[in-house]
Amino acid sequence: MNNWNEYRADTLKNVGQLGKLVPETLKGTGALMNAGNKTSHLDTRTRELIALACAVTTRCDGCISIHAEAALKAGVTEEEIAEALGVAVSLNAGGAVVYSGRVIDAFRQARDA
Repeated sequence: MNNWNEYRADTLKNVGQLGKLVPETLKGTGALMNAGNKTSHLDTRTRELIALACAVTTRCDGCISIHAEAALKAGVTEEEIAEALGVAVSLNAGGAVVYSGRVIDAFRQARDA
């Protein structure tokens, strides 16, 4: 199991080092990540729950470590996180079902060619 606090610190350090090498890339990424904060349609708690669900679907440990802490600071509960993760799990399963249909289609096209 990861030590998420150490991992988060290492991730932020590594991103900082990358930023020194490609500052415009990190500047653009930062602008993209903060774009949602410029509106008032979703509150911080909701954005953090979405971020955690997306972190699971994209398998981003750095995102998990950073947004878990941000969710805690925003007052998100463990139960709310579990519910959001349930949505991520269902989307991953749904995606597998949809792509399974694509496999069958590709196989049949290859067979019938």
